[in-house]
Amino acid sequence: MNTQIRLSHILSRCLVGCSVLVLLSAPAGYAKTASTSKDHANAKTSKAKGTKESSKTKENAETVSVLKDGANVRTGPDAKDPVAMELFVGYPLKIVEKKGDWLKVSDFENDTGWINNKMVGPGNTVIVNSKKPINMRSEPKESGAIVANIEHGVVLTKISSKGDWVKVKHTKGTEGWISKKLLWP
Repeated sequence: MNTQIRLSHILSRCLVGCSVLVLLSAPAGYAKTASTSKDHANAKTSKAKGTKESSKTKENAETVSVLKDGANVRTGPDAKDPVAMELFVGYPLKIVEKKGDWLKVSDFENDTGWINNKMVGPGNTVIVNSKKPINMRSEPKESGAIVANIEHGVVLTKISSKGDWVKVKHTKGTEGWISKKLLWP
């Protein structure tokens, strides 16, 4: 018998001063968690409207992953520039431009901003980009047993790939395969 685990969350966008993120717990339902909670590992908050990236970003752009919770993405390449987004550990980003110690980055929703290069490391994570829940499978094929249902915006660590499939691991330890077309980057 297959036990399905619902691993999910809802990305929360809020203005400066927002103190609550809405998370979908596994598997019971919705719970509200303060943004300072350690259980916010799958949420991104906006502190100001981010700028939208143009469609000229290369598909093969270099990717990075955020190294610590609370990493600030700013509106410009300076620590004095306003914070546009606050990101959590593992959040994947594509590099659009480099300027000194700063990287202009884009996320899976095409929001852009600047992050200090000390706040990111190798791009070893992906994020679920499907608007509907997707299936994590036991094998890299559609007929593989479902090991989990994953919601939009959940970050996973890449383990390996095989053809059009990526083997991933959730922070709670669940591993499986997901079609590349459902993941970003």
